[in-house]
Amino acid sequence: ATLSSPMPGKVVHVLVAVGDAVKAGQAILVVEAMKMQNEIKAPRAGSVVSLWTQVGATVSAGEPLATIG
Repeated sequence: ATLSSPMPGKVVHVLVAVGDAVKAGQAILVVEAMKMQNEIKAPRAGSVVSLWTQVGATVSAGEPLATIG
């Protein structure tokens, strides 16, 4: 499953690394938009296959952020 950013903003925290096991609903990273921090959560359990962003990156709405396999 590919996680995409629901809104434009700035990545302020990356909470996992490639290879980490995650649970459904676990926070993967945090995107700040208009001074509000929004947790991006895993849609299902699995492991982090790839991360396409890093702390400090500016992301667009719909931009892929990570893949959970």
